[in-house]
Amino acid sequence: MTATHESTTESAPPDTAPQPAPGATPPRRPLAARAAAELIGTAALVAVVIGSGIQATELTKDVGVQLLANSLATVFGLGVLILLLGPVSGAHFNPVVTLAESWTSRRGGPGVTIREAAVYVPAQIVGAIAGAILADAMFGEPLVEWSTHDRSAGHLLLGEVVATAGLILLIFGLARTDQLRFAPVAVASYIGAAYWFTSSTSFANPAVTIGRTLSDTFAGIAPGSLVGFIGMQLIGGVVGLALVALIFLPGGETAE
Repeated sequence: MTATHESTTESAPPDTAPQPAPGATPPRRPLAARAAAELIGTAALVAVVIGSGIQATELTKDVGVQLLANSLATVFGLGVLILLLGPVSGAHFNPVVTLAESWTSRRGGPGVTIREAAVYVPAQIVGAIAGAILADAMFGEPLVEWSTHDRSAGHLLLGEVVATAGLILLIFGLARTDQLRFAPVAVASYIGAAYWFTSSTSFANPAVTIGRTLSDTFAGIAPGSLVGFIGMQLIGGVVGLALVALIFLPGGETAE
């Protein structure tokens, strides 16, 4: 769900080994390995989201406690996945992040190419579907059961714009300020907070949204709400990139 690059601060001094510009991907691994990391990472993320939601509803009828359990599990799971798979693929787990990075790459920055994005995005979607099926299987639910949880209200769609814009601003802001080493904690913390401060509980991810249509459980979303959610997530991605460009202007640092 984030993009990472490996720090080289302990290598040779800047005058003999210039640092690369903050980017969104680590040093290149084979594309097959990176695609596998995106697929497995997204599958694990969706399994955490759906599985913890099912577990929470089986343990308590208090919706607030259910959401707390679901959000805490997602925070811890996402942080671990970013830490583990970030050095391989950048740990996007999110088509909006991948597309945003591809856009910045086309404009001269580091990142994934269009060809790589065309591999990443399907891998993320397949992973999300597999993760939903896995979660349902672990809890004895029907492997594929369309969710009936309608989330089409306008205020929920606005929540998705806010959640996704904030996520993109955070990830690419960390990249612009060379602080991506903090991404596992920062991104997981943001998602955990956004569970509570956005009306939509912060899906902020088209692949995860698709996966969640396949489970008629606490974390599900009705297929009829899918197009609206994904559309707002894409809009949020554009807003997030615009905020990054506005706030982190190149060469905007004050010289000492």
